Amino acid sequence: MPSAINVKICGLTESADVPAAILAGARYLGFNFFAKSPRYLAPADAAFIAGTVPEGICKVALTVNADNAFLDALVEVVPLDMLQLHGAESVERVREVKARYGLPVMKVVGVAVPEDLAALDEYGTVADQLLVDAKPPKGAVLPGGNGLTFDWRLIAGRRWPVPWMLAGGLTPQNVAQAIAMTGARQVDVASGVESAPGVKDADLMAAFCAAARSDGPI
Repeated sequence: MPSAINVKICGLTESADVPAAILAGARYLGFNFFAKSPRYLAPADAAFIAGTVPEGICKVALTVNADNAFLDALVEVVPLDMLQLHGAESVERVREVKARYGLPVMKVVGVAVPEDLAALDEYGTVADQLLVDAKPPKGAVLPGGNGLTFDWRLIAGRRWPVPWMLAGGLTPQNVAQAIAMTGARQVDVASGVESAPGVKDADLMAAFCAAARSDGPI
């Protein structure tokens, strides 16, 4: 029997998103601290929302090229279980963040062409988890959450030294196919479960989790 699929719902912006996401079956909840994103949360607001998350659900902070001053303030205010580095952070920076904060680090790597895969091997030596995302188009404001997929055949059957998660344009309609093609056991969604940018939809979250787990037990 295949193991259960873990779902991460990223970019929660309202208190009501938490019970809806958990009821849907999410195991990770992501909070976005990139100011240019429609899913941005101020740390004070995130502290309140994250404080309602029960034990056993991983609270993830999405940051983009954040410096120590920003991260110091963030972890001081928001109860977090994991830091997601979604920018151009180097291997050395990943190592530094892990050592400084004592939290697991998920490093995001954008993929568009085969040459992008080498970075996954590199970051897999230092990060606690990898998030394999669609590389944003040139000039894009957002490093992720653009609703774009990539050619899943590029990573079909590939494995890395640490757990990994598939992201990039996933929806209730395509997530089962993405899992079947890549062998992913963890998936991440943001825009694919929204009724408008930054507005999560409880029905779409439930449909996504159900579709992701259609090939195995919850």
